[in-house]
Amino acid sequence: MEAQHAESRGDFIHKMKIAAKEADETQYWLMLCDNSQSYPDCKGLIVKLEEIQRVLNKILSSLKGR
Repeated sequence: MEAQHAESRGDFIHKMKIAAKEADETQYWLMLCDNSQSYPDCKGLIVKLEEIQRVLNKILSSLKGR
């Protein structure tokens, strides 16, 4: 949502990079949860996160190509 209010193209790219980094950190925590026997199954969240990461990576690669 924050990127929708970017002040410039550079600001938008910066916000997308932050979102990608946050997704990477989320992936780390979900992997820990997935390997924990006491945590509920989170494989569905991991699949959704991978889709989000693909979208973010596509946005960033498209912006770099311009």
